[in-house]
Amino acid sequence: MPKSLISELLGSTGRRRIETPEALLAKAATVAACASVFLLLAAGCQTGEDTERRNQPPPIVSGQPSGVQPASSPTAPDTAGGTNSLVLLSGDTVQIAFVGAPSLDTTQVIRRDGKITLSGIGEFQAAGLTPSEMEKQLLKLYGPQLVTQEVSVTVKSSSFIFYAVGAVSRPGQINSDRHLTPFEAVVQAGFDITKANLKAVRIIRTHPDGRVERFTLNLKKTLQGKSSPPFNLEPLDVIYVPEKFTWF
Repeated sequence: MPKSLISELLGSTGRRRIETPEALLAKAATVAACASVFLLLAAGCQTGEDTERRNQPPPIVSGQPSGVQPASSPTAPDTAGGTNSLVLLSGDTVQIAFVGAPSLDTTQVIRRDGKITLSGIGEFQAAGLTPSEMEKQLLKLYGPQLVTQEVSVTVKSSSFIFYAVGAVSRPGQINSDRHLTPFEAVVQAGFDITKANLKAVRIIRTHPDGRVERFTLNLKKTLQGKSSPPFNLEPLDVIYVPEKFTWF
């Protein structure tokens, strides 16, 4: 409270002055007005400080620029489920399980003609199908007999047999646990690059009905990393690698 007001309320000797009621009311109103001004000024100062704090940029945390969220960790790919896209070939061993009908379960080797024999169905063409495609076809065939409409086809082993002759270091029958391309088969049979003529590798294929097919492949392009027409090697194919012609 200003000293001028205090001095007016108190005399020089500190005693309270006796004034009329009207004078006291006027002075009280003056004091209230001064107090209101002081409160408004204090509130203004506080508001200015808050505004200044709000206008300041947020602090940088852990080296990240303001307004930039840290990158989240990439989600690991789901590898629990297989693609089930392997094409079945002769020589593959497949296990067939019927959920709810174990008497129909069987494990068979796909024959050279690509077929297997199933109970109640007879001959079934398995080669050329994927396990999932085979499951769908078996569901159609056995559907009326099954209480639980579920069939599982699993490849237990894959036996890829072929024969290599000519300019190879390991002629004869060669067994592989996976399907091979013609170039992979020649590599597995072994060859001498200085003697083997990879430009004219011959594939001899004998079908179950006795029909014979012959193909000539230029595997030197594959060795050089060049593109060539795709060719699917089949089990029991005979691969002949000729020797290079040499002058004496």
